[in-house]
Amino acid sequence: MFQSRISVAILMILVAVASRILPHPPNFNPLMAVSLFSGAYLLEKKWAYFVPLAAMLISDLYFGLHDLLPVVYICMAGIVFLGTKLSQNKTWKKTFGYTLFSSVVFFLVTNFAVWLTSGMYPLNGEGLVTCFTLAVPFFQNSVAGDLLFTGILFGSMAFLERTHFKGELVKVKSN
Repeated sequence: MFQSRISVAILMILVAVASRILPHPPNFNPLMAVSLFSGAYLLEKKWAYFVPLAAMLISDLYFGLHDLLPVVYICMAGIVFLGTKLSQNKTWKKTFGYTLFSSVVFFLVTNFAVWLTSGMYPLNGEGLVTCFTLAVPFFQNSVAGDLLFTGILFGSMAFLERTHFKGELVKVKSN
């Protein structure tokens, strides 16, 4: 069982890294979905946090590091934490709600940080409104990607649990 967990983790990292590097619409990638999924399904906390953060770090090394990395990584870790809360009762309604909540919080926190630290906008109400207004197209892509990839990840795992794993991946904890 430990090997299948490691295999799932490695595969998720590789797919998430590839999704950021291959051409795609801005902010349309599975990293937030991987964060939520990791928290919900990888019972060992070290793996739950390692998978999305490693994927982000590897792809950030490819693209280049930036000043908002700490904010982005803290948000991703928060989404992993939400996934751990979701792990006890993974209904489609809760998963949908957690996904939307994650998308909105990530949008609000990261764009507030852009407004506050980038120097691109005046540090007043008008600058804040401009910053968030210009970010809306990226938010639309984020929500669409988060919902699509969360659906794929959670739906695929639900199918595998019923047909192949028969609940093993969720119930068995490796040493």
